[in-house]
Amino acid sequence: MTRTVTDAAILLGALVGVDPDDAVTGESQGKSVADYTKFLQATGLSGKRIGIEKSFLKGHEAVVGLYKEAIEVLKKQGATIVEVELMKGLQDMGGAEFTVLQYEFKDGVNRYLSRANAQVKSLADVIAFNQKNAAKAMPFFKQETLESSEAKSDLSSKEYTEALAKTRNWRQRIDKLMAANKLDAIGGTSIGFAGCIDLINGDYDTGFYFCPPAAMAGYPHLTIPMGTVHGLPVGISLIASAYQEGALLAMGYAYEQASKKRVRPGFMKSTILG
Repeated sequence: MTRTVTDAAILLGALVGVDPDDAVTGESQGKSVADYTKFLQATGLSGKRIGIEKSFLKGHEAVVGLYKEAIEVLKKQGATIVEVELMKGLQDMGGAEFTVLQYEFKDGVNRYLSRANAQVKSLADVIAFNQKNAAKAMPFFKQETLESSEAKSDLSSKEYTEALAKTRNWRQRIDKLMAANKLDAIGGTSIGFAGCIDLINGDYDTGFYFCPPAAMAGYPHLTIPMGTVHGLPVGISLIASAYQEGALLAMGYAYEQASKKRVRPGFMKSTILG
């Protein structure tokens, strides 16, 4: 969302606060600051203990190579590295994360559209519009996720509440792992390099994905460039417990300033092999 960690700190200062129309934001009362740039220190990694996701030390050799280089930068900046295994817990989820998405997507879209100055007033209306205009609205793929979300009931559903509890359990998983290893943050490869656009087969897995744990927990997650593979960017992520945004920004800034891996984005020429 931003070019640099400094930009991210500035943006976060503008985003934080309590919204009277969003009860959940009340939980952050008194736990945020107006200016997060005060946390940006080049020595932000000194004396820190960083858990490194062990499973990402295997995989595409170029991505793993960047990961290992990033770990060395963390060490040189004074951080102690501890190998951990956070991602293996995803095997127990059984689709709970997607179930939560379906329910909350339907609920959020319906509440927004019901008050919006638009012809469509619900998710069902959006689906009907797309069906009526299928040739233009969805020439390649259809709207399976919209339709599966519409098929769900409301947020009082037992299926939803059970799935939500399962995803929120990641708060305990992260906190427990950090406490057991006396960690200040946990790091891993943010995601594999971007997949090519494929209008026939759709998206595909590129082998690395560190986003789910913090996303499900609702915990802070900062990603910083750690290099490129064939011109495609790859990032390293740092996550921590609730309301540790300032600490993460400090560590991320220190890594960014030491690694200098950001490159200006550009347009790549298409290459046809054969």
